[in-house]
Amino acid sequence: MMDKRKLIIRLGKNSLSFTMPNATDTEQPVIYEPFIVKGGISMTANLHEAFKTVNLMATDTRRVQVLVDTPSMLVPIEQFEEDEMEALFNHTFPNKSGRRVIHYNVLPELKAVCLFAVSKDVAGVIADRFDEIQFIQAMTPVWHHLHQRSFTGHRNKLYGYFHNKQLDIFSFQQNRFKFCNSFEASHAHDALYFLLYVWKQLHMEAVHDEMHIVGDIPEREWLLQELKRFLQKAYIINPAADFQKAPATKIAGMPYDLMALLIKGR
Repeated sequence: MMDKRKLIIRLGKNSLSFTMPNATDTEQPVIYEPFIVKGGISMTANLHEAFKTVNLMATDTRRVQVLVDTPSMLVPIEQFEEDEMEALFNHTFPNKSGRRVIHYNVLPELKAVCLFAVSKDVAGVIADRFDEIQFIQAMTPVWHHLHQRSFTGHRNKLYGYFHNKQLDIFSFQQNRFKFCNSFEASHAHDALYFLLYVWKQLHMEAVHDEMHIVGDIPEREWLLQELKRFLQKAYIINPAADFQKAPATKIAGMPYDLMALLIKGR
């Protein structure tokens, strides 16, 4: 009999993991299985290898969500045209090989559409194994959750999410993005510069407004200390507290975006 549970594959530039909610097992309600990516071969080849060796792939499920940590762009929902999205994305992120498929996630609560790309080869490998496939850009569940969180209190909030040596900085205003951009930030000094630059650009108040950072933060204690030299209200989000000690928050190494998808949905 086919298992009706849904598998989640998370694809990063150099990372790959497999996750499945396991509601029938109170001792292990979430199964998380990272796969060590081999640097000398393509992600397509790594997927082939993972499909043969990862324990979760033995589950006879045909439904999968693919969480893709890849560059994205936002389009106001009222300006989005599906037949124009490929040209728009290719203009923003040029690609000479052409071997990619453009996908999109609608963010109705933020009146925006997120465009992103998936390699045709990777998509083909996944399509050969699964019948029902849903591609989700990794920032989508993060935006969804932190947008809901932004309604607590009356202060303006700026968020920074560290993942894949990238820093996504964003803020919301009246159910829209006020700011959203991604920066290369593998070093804490770069991250500090970008966070304070955006803070200043948005004319946020050092005494009243709030900065919240989360994820794989480089030199986290140093960065927080430096932020507090300039801002009174700078915080590191603790996933266990943020998600009320949900089982996924106890799993070492699980990315915050994957936790958000599991616990809050997209």
